[in-house]
Amino acid sequence: MRYLLRIRNLAQLVCVNEPGKNVLLKAGSDQNEVFLIERGTIIVGLDGLIAGIGRDDDEDFNSQYIGAEFTNDIDGTGKCVIPGLVDSHTHPVWSGDRVHEFAMKLAGATYMDIHKIGGGINFTVRHVRESTEAELETLLMERLNRMLLHGTTLAEAKTGYGLDLETELKMLRVLNSAMTKHPIELSPTFLGAHSVPSGSTPEQATVDIVENQIPSLKLMIESGQVKCDNIDVFCEKGVFDVEQTRRILQEGKNAGLAINFHGEELSCLHSVEMASEIGTTAISHLEEISEEGIDAMAKNSVIAVLLPTTAHILHLQPPPARKMIQRGVPVALGTDFNPNAHCLSMPFIMNLACVQMRLTLNEALVGATINSAASIKRSHTHGSLDIGKVGDMILINAPRWEHIAYQMVDPPIHAVIKKGHLVVSK
Repeated sequence: MRYLLRIRNLAQLVCVNEPGKNVLLKAGSDQNEVFLIERGTIIVGLDGLIAGIGRDDDEDFNSQYIGAEFTNDIDGTGKCVIPGLVDSHTHPVWSGDRVHEFAMKLAGATYMDIHKIGGGINFTVRHVRESTEAELETLLMERLNRMLLHGTTLAEAKTGYGLDLETELKMLRVLNSAMTKHPIELSPTFLGAHSVPSGSTPEQATVDIVENQIPSLKLMIESGQVKCDNIDVFCEKGVFDVEQTRRILQEGKNAGLAINFHGEELSCLHSVEMASEIGTTAISHLEEISEEGIDAMAKNSVIAVLLPTTAHILHLQPPPARKMIQRGVPVALGTDFNPNAHCLSMPFIMNLACVQMRLTLNEALVGATINSAASIKRSHTHGSLDIGKVGDMILINAPRWEHIAYQMVDPPIHAVIKKGHLVVSK
């Protein structure tokens, strides 16, 4: 029998969930529970799926592989394995950096101050509209390469810098093209409602998205021209209000997209309460979430996608992560990579989540793996190590897995494995 990969003699094999239990999401005290095997072995089959998990001293387990051949047979002595990291919120397709705005923020300008003078999202929109698909794909592939070096093997990826049908679909085609060429798997999100186009009003933009953009997108999905999984809206004062957000999200859901949107970032508009009523999968940001919103998310198992870079860059109060977890809201983590928050490292995000938001290391790992996978409806295949799941993992050159977050901006990643193949090896 032949297999793609065996890693044996691991100091820690961190499965996140106990194999065979089929846990797809963790909330409350369960988010602080991480299952691991000391002196463990993991095996990936030729199909890229995990074929075996066991202890090195388990004779019954080892007897199954007597005489087996492995394309890669790695001695993991003194090292750990964790699942590949899942980035649950990214804006990776854009051109034209905004480094000049970083200086403005340091001088005291707020996000909306910059937005009102034509900067921020609308600055990037102008550049993306002028860029070709080839130019955008080159930039995207470079960014995905850097994500991979930091252990990301699956990521949510948004459009949102077009604000018109032609450019939004251009961005979606770029994402779809990259999905066929790069090891990182992507879950594309349509974000035509990222901002209000210049010369338009929020209501006019809403009508265009609901009556033109989403129906056109639906036809392209049905004809197999593009793949798109999620619908997103930036619900915020001066952008899209709660009722406009509801209409867009509902139309996206009617088109078969999962609801996964920006809410309560700069203002508490009570969009969370609305969204919890219409079958929302996940809500991002939540710095200004209400007490009622927390209860609504917990009641409906809506995943909170928390983005530590936002508070870090914009000098905001971080979202109430501890309160959310204590009241049963499942928490996921994402980089929020975009021209405003230039971060491609999920290990750094885990560190920030622990320091800023007071997550435990276990909660941060769960938030960067199984819960992030659940936020894009992939936790049945990704986000933990179990028989039959995709063989995505990180080999850490340290005897305890916590070094992935502890060593912050330079984590000791020895190898990144995608579907059993070594795609990064140091």
